[in-house]
Amino acid sequence: MKASLLLIGLLSAGIALAGPPAPKQEGIEGKNYKWNAQEGEKVEALHKKGDVKNGQEAYEVCGACHLPSGAGRPDGTFPQLAGQHSTVLIKQMADIRAGLRDNPTMYPFAITLTDPQELADAAAYINSLCIPLEHGKYEGVDAAMQIAKGKELYEKQCLECHGKNGEGDKAKFYPVIAGQHYKYLLRQMTEIRDGHRRNANPDMVKVIKPYTNEQLVAISAYQSSLVMPGNMCKPKAGKKK
Repeated sequence: MKASLLLIGLLSAGIALAGPPAPKQEGIEGKNYKWNAQEGEKVEALHKKGDVKNGQEAYEVCGACHLPSGAGRPDGTFPQLAGQHSTVLIKQMADIRAGLRDNPTMYPFAITLTDPQELADAAAYINSLCIPLEHGKYEGVDAAMQIAKGKELYEKQCLECHGKNGEGDKAKFYPVIAGQHYKYLLRQMTEIRDGHRRNANPDMVKVIKPYTNEQLVAISAYQSSLVMPGNMCKPKAGKKK
């Protein structure tokens, strides 16, 4: 059993884990960058059958930040994992471990996963989780206007890859964005536009580059208003829907 309770305690106290720095692999800033190159432990993990029971133990270290439910945090610091495609989960974990996606907070935890099999196990366990009923949404007084504006923008250029309902595409490694936390969506789109997410898809960078901050707010508001497809959790007894 991994020391998830200890990790929760350390994180709650704001104590960073000491460890070796993450490696640095050439990303979108380099001339030789190829998005989603089919190589390394990612490919190994994708070809393995994940074990849900083993994955539950592997996930304990992830649950310290992403919560045992896989709900993530509405403040945008950690995404909701429950409901996400296994291909996307494995790719992002492998990219962070390889130093292709910079995430100094997650890296010390990600490297505790021992091998490609454990990546596959963790993804299988996450896929077994039900999707939480609540997540972070845009809460401004102009929410209705922002969502309407965001829907119009989304359907122009985002829909082609991420789907009519934000369901993504498992085979193409395009993430589910419906029902993700608003602040996480906004942060990620901003980082991709500004070239700070080094494992980004160059095709998406081209699309998102012209968008203003205000437009990204609207698109994020719309995406977070959608319902994440999949197995939703049941309402708790006595709680109104």
